[in-house]
Amino acid sequence: MAKNHRSDRPSTDPASRLAPGTILGRLAAGPSRASRITHTEHLPPREGRHAVWPDRIRAEVIAAVQAAGIEHPWAHQARAAEHALDGDSVVVATGTASGKSLAYLVPVLSTLLDGSEAPNGRGTTALYLAPTKALAADQRRSVKELSQPLGNSVRPAVYDGDTPFEEREWIRQYANYVLTNPDMLHRGILPSHPRWSSFLKSLKYVVIDECHTYRGVFGSHVAQVLRRLRRLCARYGASPVFLLASATAAEPSVAARRLTGLPVVEVADDASPRGELVFALWEPPLTELQGEKGAPVRRTATAETADLLTDLAVQGVRTVAFVRSRRGAELISVIAQERLAEVDRSLARRVAAYRGGYLPEERRALEQALHSGELLGLAATTALELGIDVSGLDAVLIAGYPGTRASLWQQAGRAGRSGQGALAVLVARDDPLDTFLVHHPEALFDQPVESTVLDPDNPYVLAPHLCAAAAELPLTDDDLELFGPETENLLPQLEAAKLLRRRTKAWHWTRRERAADLTDLRGGGGQPVQIVESGTGRLLGTVDAGAAHTTAHEGAVHLHQGRTYLVRSLDLDDSVALVEEANPPYTTVARDTTSISVLETDVEIPWGDGRLCYGSVEVTNQVVSFLRRRVITGEVLGETKLDLPPRTLRTRAVWWTVTEDQLDAARINPEILGGALHAAEHASIGMLPLFATCDRWDIGGVSVPLHPDTLLPTVFVYDGHPGGAGFAERAFHTARSWLTATRQAIASCECDAGCPSCIQSPKCGNGNDPLHKRGAVRLLTVLLRGAPEEKAQEKAEEEPARERVPDPAQEPAHDPVQEPSHDPVQEQAHGPVQEPVPGPIQDPRNGPSREPVQDPAAPSPQVPPVP
Repeated sequence: MAKNHRSDRPSTDPASRLAPGTILGRLAAGPSRASRITHTEHLPPREGRHAVWPDRIRAEVIAAVQAAGIEHPWAHQARAAEHALDGDSVVVATGTASGKSLAYLVPVLSTLLDGSEAPNGRGTTALYLAPTKALAADQRRSVKELSQPLGNSVRPAVYDGDTPFEEREWIRQYANYVLTNPDMLHRGILPSHPRWSSFLKSLKYVVIDECHTYRGVFGSHVAQVLRRLRRLCARYGASPVFLLASATAAEPSVAARRLTGLPVVEVADDASPRGELVFALWEPPLTELQGEKGAPVRRTATAETADLLTDLAVQGVRTVAFVRSRRGAELISVIAQERLAEVDRSLARRVAAYRGGYLPEERRALEQALHSGELLGLAATTALELGIDVSGLDAVLIAGYPGTRASLWQQAGRAGRSGQGALAVLVARDDPLDTFLVHHPEALFDQPVESTVLDPDNPYVLAPHLCAAAAELPLTDDDLELFGPETENLLPQLEAAKLLRRRTKAWHWTRRERAADLTDLRGGGGQPVQIVESGTGRLLGTVDAGAAHTTAHEGAVHLHQGRTYLVRSLDLDDSVALVEEANPPYTTVARDTTSISVLETDVEIPWGDGRLCYGSVEVTNQVVSFLRRRVITGEVLGETKLDLPPRTLRTRAVWWTVTEDQLDAARINPEILGGALHAAEHASIGMLPLFATCDRWDIGGVSVPLHPDTLLPTVFVYDGHPGGAGFAERAFHTARSWLTATRQAIASCECDAGCPSCIQSPKCGNGNDPLHKRGAVRLLTVLLRGAPEEKAQEKAEEEPARERVPDPAQEPAHDPVQEPSHDPVQEQAHGPVQEPVPGPIQDPRNGPSREPVQDPAAPSPQVPPVP
């Protein structure tokens, strides 16, 4: 929780008094280091603006806040509290460390204090939702500290999967501030609402922290969970006010309204002070190694970040290094520990990794060590990006662009939380987007943050939540408006699939299975795979079911708390991977193959002689092999084939075609056509996160010299989530700007024939063959000549598209499984070439990646896909 004043405690660490520019200067000292900084941005300090708390806040609460060292609120805190007391749902969208927590806590605590005077001692309750367990645990600690002067009037408690069963009944009966996550609300609280009746009927506030993280398919699921919560609260006579906290985002009130389904007031004028921030863009150097096709190879962002973390730890600079993958976090911590041990063995113990999949006790110990200052450095995944209080950090390293400007600023804001200066360093990966950004700083520093994209009406999201809602309380016509306009169309399909049955005026859940198990909010696609040490039977951790094919296959390297293991076997039936401790000199990267077919074209716009289209597609994906890469350099040591079942995905895509005349104009002959399309596809996927609120791994692509559905050379880019997530649609609407930036990124790269900084994908299943850099530039140049102006395209889009008629009889060829892939994939040589694909929701009764085990005596409970 951000303090509204600078800390008066003297620092015992001299490094913490160093100016961020001085810290950066030390990092840049030495041979070739200075040339790696491509740009430095200086954000000046800012003065704060105070206000006074609303007079309706209880005096005891104001006294408790003052006892915590906060004399006066910032203006945005007081305004948000006023709205909360007025009964207005409100979103506080201000910068990191601006005191958003206090803005909602003060009115909540004041109201809970009022409720504690009721005869049952719990006249008012509040629910806090965090996207991660770590954040909920951190907030509970903050609430307990702040409310200590209030005695037993405020009783906060964390209710999640780690909560012991013996504590859960006490929480249901007596806690008045329950901290949980959307997953537990979906699976644990809402299905058991009769046991929570006393809590729900007294529910006054629902706090949704870090609400900007609820985007894409995950955000769409959470939006429907919140509608189910509102429906049950109304059943018990409550109408809670929603208080949302968000990092700075475009149109936060619009996103908050889409998330909650309610009007939301926006408070976005940040009145808190800010220390100086020095933000450096850092490009690792080229190595002497040569990659595929003789391309130059840069030093990996992982190795570069590990070096920087080591240097900062030696100087006593408290640092968090944000890494995009669990494996990357483990690698950076291992490398840094080894190098620190050479300097001072005691320093090696002060660096660690933090990621999902750890056991609860491991996570809690790391959080406490970071909070206390025992840890000097931490290599963490985005689990630590959110509002966990890590006051006292001096620097943040960001290993690879995190996918959105909002996440970039969120991560950078972790340092300097006590109002002091801070250093942030973005270390570029050898990737088209990262290379573009470190050489075009205006794309980061002169552009607003993105809007939060979510679609609660996605039928793949809505259908399982209608089943869950019917299981909680039978659905009636009065509920149709709450769940959205698609509800009326979906209910007959769910009835035809024998998932719901209409009796008199309501729809009822008909099956024995738990309806809440029809979907996993985060797209895990089934039961997590347990990582078990084969010699001892010890459980090391878990891997999401959807990621098991790519990260826990036989032969995969698994890192855990600085130890390295090899996966000896993966049992998909029992969701268990057996591992043995080992010390291989390599990491492993999975490769996939993908094919795509067009189901329906919704919108089609002429681009010269070619076409830009948007519609529904079906993607078939299969993990076929894995590469062994040397840890530091990324050099490929070999490839091993795998035999894993395919997965299918029905989703939304944007695609463009070119004609023979356009190919002639671009001087593209048949020999280089496949390489030009392939190169344009790779680069366009790498650039799309600049234009859509997505990560590169949220989207996939396919390029085909002659696609059977279009009968033309075609490039597809599709959402890697069932039913679509809005990314391909955003690409369609910004296609001119998106493909213009793609062409610029390829053309401006200094390499001769293509490299990872422009058109190569380091995990391409075709070995980045064929690729033709100049052909891609010429092809995109000709394509863009025919692109309509934005206003003309908008007019064309307004023309009515073909109506999409849901067909409940259509079923996917395979049991669909959500797979958040982390590796680009390509089809085998002589076939289409493409990038990665996750897959849709699976039948909860089946294993994480098998075809369905059909029960001839009963229909499958799988939600029918809606085209």
